[in-house]
Amino acid sequence: MAMHKDPVCGMHVEEKDAAARSEFRGKTYYFCSSGCKEKFQVNPERYATETAPARS
Repeated sequence: MAMHKDPVCGMHVEEKDAAARSEFRGKTYYFCSSGCKEKFQVNPERYATETAPARS
């Protein structure tokens, strides 16, 4: 069981249950919802470089 942290909201997501995923600079990011993926895709550098989830 591989767990990942959604970079947008901070929720922990199991890889096999992720609602969405996206690649950025060779790394795969996993999301709890398509809405989090959409926010990520608008500005991936904002979320890919932060250690804590960014709130909008």
